[in-house]
Order: sequence, then structure tokens, then C-alpha cells
Amino acid sequence: MGHSRSDVTFPAGDGTCAAWLYRPEGAVGPVPVLVMAHGLSGVKEMRLDAFAERFADAGYACLVFDYRHFGASSGEPRQLLDVDTQLVDWRAAIAHARTLPDVDPDRVVAWGTSFSGGHVIVLAAEDRRLAAAISQCPFTHGLASALTIPPLVSAKVTARALRDAVGALLGRPPVMVPACGAPGSTALMTAPDCEPGMSALVPPGLEVRSDVAARFVLQIIRRYPGRRAQDVACPILFAICEPDSVAPAKQTKRYAAQAPRGEVVLYDVGHFDIYVGEAFETNIAHHLDFLARHVPA
Repeated sequence: MGHSRSDVTFPAGDGTCAAWLYRPEGAVGPVPVLVMAHGLSGVKEMRLDAFAERFADAGYACLVFDYRHFGASSGEPRQLLDVDTQLVDWRAAIAHARTLPDVDPDRVVAWGTSFSGGHVIVLAAEDRRLAAAISQCPFTHGLASALTIPPLVSAKVTARALRDAVGALLGRPPVMVPACGAPGSTALMTAPDCEPGMSALVPPGLEVRSDVAARFVLQIIRRYPGRRAQDVACPILFAICEPDSVAPAKQTKRYAAQAPRGEVVLYDVGHFDIYVGEAFETNIAHHLDFLARHVPA
């Protein structure tokens, strides 16, 4: 079946989140809905539409949103990445999805990728009403991800983070750090595949900021969302890239094995490869198969 897409907003915290609402055409009765958001510094235009279109064509509604401070959503200063704020936005998005007309409030699926892949593990552990979750190339282990940054780069990034944190207390504008950069540059992700991989997600002609307020770096080492996998009662699919240069697969596989109803699909491709090309087609087929078995449209 085909689909339609409309622009919507919903309240979250002290502001609003902008979203796309996809609806399958010709669907009869209340349909399941996927709530979807991107990873570190990402916005919905960066290939989330490709996933949502395939889900909608298979009979699912999709609510694809930008976090506050990013994309089309409200929030100042811009590019302020805070884990707790993003979790508030996620909860607001799920609550909003449950109020949508012609949507089944008991068949909501949380879908996250990269940094938001960690978020959906936490959300699925705390919200027992979720019907299922999909966690794609997820951030699960703060120390493991921090150690992917070379020591010299890590020192430079941490120095910026401390300047930004102190400046925030004094009311100064944020000190920014690029989300990705060439190997050796001062950025959060500097593996050889990161810069070209991130660029491949941006549609031609669209200008997307890829920096974040540096204070976020001080949160990474304290976050271990994978630990909540053992508390996830619903079916959850882990799509794991084994040579992942950003979210190491070793720790994620260990956590995934602890999920009571967890399923694991392993890919021999990099962190950014499963968004595009042949790897995307293989990946989305696994997602649709998982949904058809656990939350059929």
C-alpha cells in the first residue's frame, strides 16, 4: 500500500518537537505506530524518511521526530544535546502517538538508531506498554564508545567540554564540537568511515548542522543504556554492525543476550552503511520481518 506524510508538532518539556506523521493508505481499523528518532546530532531528514516510507507502505503509521534544540523543533541554544532531555522528548512522542486517530495505543513500537538506539532500550525497559522495540547499531556502553576516540583527540574534546560546561554556568554561548571529522581532527567521531558515512545520510542540497555543544562529552562516560536490556519485557530487535567504529559490537552483543525476548541480527558492515544501498535493503527486510511476527499490521 502507499502512504501519506504530514508535518505535525507535539509538546515536550518546555517546548515542542517537530515531526513527520506517516499514515498507510487504505488501512482498515487502528494501525500499529512506530515512534522514530535519530542518533547523535542527526535529524529526521537524514534517511529516517527512507525507513518510515517502507514501514508505512507495509501498513504501519510512523511518528518521526526531531529532538528539542535540533532540526525543526524548538529549543535554545541550538545543538544542545542532553540525554535526559532527549528521553523526555521520547516519552512525549510515545504519549502523543497513543492519542493519534486510527492508531492502536497498545501497538506502539520504539525505533532508535545509534545514540537513540540506546534510548529505546531504556524506554522499553521502563514502559511495559510498548509492543516492541528496534535498536539499530545502538550506543550501549559509554566507556567503550569513549575509547573509540584516540587519546589526543579525546583530550582536546574534553578540554572543550569543560570550557563549555563552565561557560554554561556563566551564561556564555555554547562551545561547539563537530559530531564527526577526519581522522585526527577534534571531533566526537573520527574513524575513517565516520565523515563520509555521515555525509551520505544528508540529502543533496540540504544544509544540516553536525556540531553539538561540547558539554555533552561529559555525559558519555556515565551512560550505559545497554544495562537495561535485561529489563525489557517486550520483543526487541538488535541490529548490530560487527565492525562498528562508533558503538562497539562486543558490549552490545553481551547486553542483547540478556534481553528476555531479544533477537539479534549481525551485519558485516560499518556503523553508517546500514542506512544506504544494499545493506539498507537487507536491514529493512529484517525490521519488517520482526514487525510482521510481533506487531503485525
